[in-house]
Amino acid sequence: MEHPASRGRITRLAGAGAVAVLLSFLAVNPARAEAAVIPGVDEIVSSANIKQVANIPKQGPFATESALNTDWAFKGKYAYGGNYNGFTVYDISNPRQPAVAAQVLCPGAQNDPSIYGDLLFLGTDSQRNDDSCASTSVPGSSPAETPRWEGIKIFDISDPLTPKYIAAVKTDCGSHTQTLVPGKGKDKSVYIYVSSYNLSGASVPNCALPHDKISIVKVPLKNPTAAAVVATPVLFPDGGFPGDEDSNETTGCHDITAYPAKDIAAGACMGDGALFDIANPVAPKVITTVRDTVNFAFWHSATFNNDGNKIVFTDELGGGGGAECNAEVGPTRGADAIYDIVGKGKKAKLAFRSYYKIPRENTDFENCVAHNGSLIPVAGRDIMVQAWYQGGISVWDFTDSRKPKEIAYWERGPLSADRLIVGGSWSAYWYNGFIYSSDIQKGLDVLEISDRRIDKAEKKRTYLFNAQTQDDYRKW
Repeated sequence: MEHPASRGRITRLAGAGAVAVLLSFLAVNPARAEAAVIPGVDEIVSSANIKQVANIPKQGPFATESALNTDWAFKGKYAYGGNYNGFTVYDISNPRQPAVAAQVLCPGAQNDPSIYGDLLFLGTDSQRNDDSCASTSVPGSSPAETPRWEGIKIFDISDPLTPKYIAAVKTDCGSHTQTLVPGKGKDKSVYIYVSSYNLSGASVPNCALPHDKISIVKVPLKNPTAAAVVATPVLFPDGGFPGDEDSNETTGCHDITAYPAKDIAAGACMGDGALFDIANPVAPKVITTVRDTVNFAFWHSATFNNDGNKIVFTDELGGGGGAECNAEVGPTRGADAIYDIVGKGKKAKLAFRSYYKIPRENTDFENCVAHNGSLIPVAGRDIMVQAWYQGGISVWDFTDSRKPKEIAYWERGPLSADRLIVGGSWSAYWYNGFIYSSDIQKGLDVLEISDRRIDKAEKKRTYLFNAQTQDDYRKW
């Protein structure tokens, strides 16, 4: 979810032009006819091979419209769900009957969580008057000398029922998202790649321009309270993409996904997509970059296939708050872009293959755009589950990177028939046989898919899952 300033310009089509786009969309997306009727308010529709098996609404101080549910992290029988007001711990030992195990009130957008060992890391991307969980927001009009804090908070979750706040690390521009990279060999640390950016167009306290870097926080696992920023590498010394009327300039990265076993990472950096060498965790190097100034407005996130030779990048056109899944916007904007990694090592390049977008229309009162997802562990196939805000959840196959296709979908109708309420699935991830969706307004949804194309995936088990730190699922 971005600030309004991140919204790229949308070229609106009218009359015969819009009809032509819609007809061409249907021609290449025959599944669209299956869901030609847009569901009504809160009505649930889906393909026959997927079903909802549980829902837990937002509760307590997280239940308001402005307290948005955000990202997921998983460990053992617990799911940790971020919220702008803190995070919730869910007991998912029985996925069909999940339960709230604990709630931690700790305001500070976005509060995306990541987990390593007994530590949970929570990202704060809003200026607060201090680093406590009782902090208050600092208005943008506050004097420059006003105390400001944003960055990473660290919790001890050795007892999931009573998380303990133990440390904080301030970072420039805060932490919009974060990515964990374990230390190698005798290095008993975990490194946090903190992605943040400046969209204001001017230097502001704690977020000066130029900001073409990430912050790397080292966390000694035996002494996590000694966590500190150890590097701030500039990834785009040339300034990156300067921006234009359709696409954002590069002033940092929105999201980085690491594949530590292969020493690579993929960066979605606003105006640039990037492939990194992370063999040295504190000194990532850009191998190659790619731009799409025709269709991509905001490079938002990335997912490798399991072989590490493809990347799915997402475009968060409209900043997550716009109705971008309609005939006017079309099938190539606010979509996924699939790239093959061609060549090896320092000579690797990113070769565009195709776009993927859900083959269904939404109303003008539904925010919808490509957002967070993860692989489903299917041997020999590249299959992904992905959130599309109020566009719902899509399961799709990109084994043939030139011809991606949807194999399942699930969605609710709009939250309102007369105004756009920001909602829908923020993150939809596969974890130990089920799909867990963090719905911004509706809470936790658990889904189950039954399809021959993902047979045996439900037998794969992992004890720890952070979507931004990919594992080779063949080892699960």
